[in-house]
Amino acid sequence: MATLLLMIIYIAFISLGIPDSLFGTAWPAINQEFGLPVSAAGYVTFTISGCTIISSLVSAKVINKYGTGKVTAISVVMTSVALLGFSFSQNLAWFCLFAIPLGLGAGAVDSALNNYVALHYKSTHMNFLHCFYGIGVSLSPYLMSLALSEQNNWRGGYYTVFIIQSVIALIALFSLPIWKKANQNKQEAKDEVFKTVSIAYLFKLSSARAVWLILISSCAIEYTAGVWGSTFLVYTKGLSAESAAKSLTLYYVGMAAGRLLSGLLADKLTSWKLIHIGQSILVAAIVVLMLPLPTAVSAAALFLVGLGNAPIFPNLLHLTPKNFGKEISQSMMGAQMAVSYVGIALMPPLFGLLAQTLGVSMFPYYLMVLFAVMFLSMARLTAILKKQNSYD
Repeated sequence: MATLLLMIIYIAFISLGIPDSLFGTAWPAINQEFGLPVSAAGYVTFTISGCTIISSLVSAKVINKYGTGKVTAISVVMTSVALLGFSFSQNLAWFCLFAIPLGLGAGAVDSALNNYVALHYKSTHMNFLHCFYGIGVSLSPYLMSLALSEQNNWRGGYYTVFIIQSVIALIALFSLPIWKKANQNKQEAKDEVFKTVSIAYLFKLSSARAVWLILISSCAIEYTAGVWGSTFLVYTKGLSAESAAKSLTLYYVGMAAGRLLSGLLADKLTSWKLIHIGQSILVAAIVVLMLPLPTAVSAAALFLVGLGNAPIFPNLLHLTPKNFGKEISQSMMGAQMAVSYVGIALMPPLFGLLAQTLGVSMFPYYLMVLFAVMFLSMARLTAILKKQNSYD
């Protein structure tokens, strides 16, 4: 039963990745059709991120009341409805409207499934969980590109992805009896009732503040590299836009490979060792990006950025119940998701502003500053946990 439920969780996590990379792929066709400035995309992305943050912060109360299975099913249904709404939208206002259920659904399912896997499964499974997110985030741009090749039919792309998301929603709904059966054990059922604590309470914990800075930095590196890596190759290495886009694919391959390898090695290495190995690869890759080396080497360095950063986020999430206790793990998980989306929403646009003034060549130095924040916060966290005898 536990294995069947884990497969359902993996499938549900694909639904989390599907919408994340879809809007950016479709936006050039959307803004052309609607006659909007390129910057108008920010209204939609900030609405999604804002609702995701809100949803993450209240997730502990909602999950405690309705259970992980129901929250997951309802959340996937919400994101499915949002994708269908996007396919019929006639102006930016409608996109912003449907961005609300998309963000609310994403935040709830992210917090719910991450905490459930952290509580009930091994580190291996947490890493594989985020590999399935990678499947979703890679699949949707490909499907949208096929739709755009047919007279910029972005609506058809959204509708195709809506069908896939709806199938996952049906799986989530029909799996509710499996969730119930899996939790028949009284002790497991007890574990599902969490103590809800406020963000103010968590903020008082120095270990929580350190974890938040690590997650903000890791997510900021992930999304800044994804958004600006191609532009860096074009403006500093002289690649064509097409060649740079292909080179950036290596970055996403590195990210997927990193989480796959992390999952395979999790039975032999602790989560902390995987995190530290990832950090070592990451800083070496950023240093290589700083050097005036051939284009092929820079493209390989982007691959290593993805590879090194990949194990940090899922392994740190898996340590949440151990670092903070099972009782408040859901509240902490929701807070972690919220701060992660703050990094996602703010840090890539911030680099865009800096690039306008200082140039895109600042890209690796920006990544290094983010890494420095991560490294110092990691040192602070490990020192706190060692004092508490919680560091393994």
